[in-house]
Amino acid sequence: MKKLLSTALAASLALSATSAAAQETVMVGEPSWPGARIMANLIGQIIESRLGGEVGYAPGANAVIFAAMAGGRGDIDVHPDVWLPNQQSFVDEYGDGVTLSEGNYEGSAGICVPTYMAEDHNIRTIYDLATPMAQELFDSDGDGMGEVWVGASGWASTNTFRVRVRDYGIETFLTPTTEDETVFYSRLRDLIEAGEGAAFYCYAPHYVHALYDVTMLEEPAYDESMYTMVSADQTANWFEESSIMTGEPVKTVRVAFSNSLNERNPAAASFLQAIDMDALALSQLTYQVVVQGQEIDEAVAGWMAENGDIIDGWLGLN
Repeated sequence: MKKLLSTALAASLALSATSAAAQETVMVGEPSWPGARIMANLIGQIIESRLGGEVGYAPGANAVIFAAMAGGRGDIDVHPDVWLPNQQSFVDEYGDGVTLSEGNYEGSAGICVPTYMAEDHNIRTIYDLATPMAQELFDSDGDGMGEVWVGASGWASTNTFRVRVRDYGIETFLTPTTEDETVFYSRLRDLIEAGEGAAFYCYAPHYVHALYDVTMLEEPAYDESMYTMVSADQTANWFEESSIMTGEPVKTVRVAFSNSLNERNPAAASFLQAIDMDALALSQLTYQVVVQGQEIDEAVAGWMAENGDIIDGWLGLN
């Protein structure tokens, strides 16, 4: 009888320990762009409401989030929106400590202009920005040079588009700018309302395609032999050593999480491995949040209420 009690007590303690580990707080990284913030909130709400766990949020740039995930200490456990190949250098550097989700959605990226610029001024290809006419059309501050927004500081894509603007010959006529996305989109609104020229980095899924009538400029089809992008964390000479004379490859966007979650919170790790968000659904959510002004948690909760079967699939319940 004493042996049975000891066995039962040991089993109870083991179960309690497993349960406690499964409930360890998951820290979700929160990059700055809207889709990433929405994905972070979606992941957090599912862990809290469906797995009964605790979640915290940690704003940060890609490099910070990846380093923290690989460290495995629980400072940051999840990157909610990893764009590949843009962030491949981080995956290569920290891959031993990080797992990518099996599910993914496709993304695309390029340079956009308001459609009235394409129709009224025949600005339809990337090379149409490398002209004296474009220099005049896209000069919003009157300094004699046009401007092209290549993204926000800290985005992996920003360096890529700085290289692209140089190698297509655009920077001879348009100055690349890297202001914060919120600041740029405020200026973009003013430019479009005034019917003036605007050239800017754009990607999908993103609310801008629902907010304004914009056209992504044509580029040569992706050619691996003409696409060399050296990461800034590999060498200080990344800009000089990079060369891009071709369109972007189709992106795959995944969730990444710290391998330490497999032990610290296995239920969350299993869910993150399986998550498979739809690009159209994410575009709609970004529109609701950024354009319609809904709170992120409210928009995400509404989507979850209507898509329980999808979430069940991510949790292995169907």
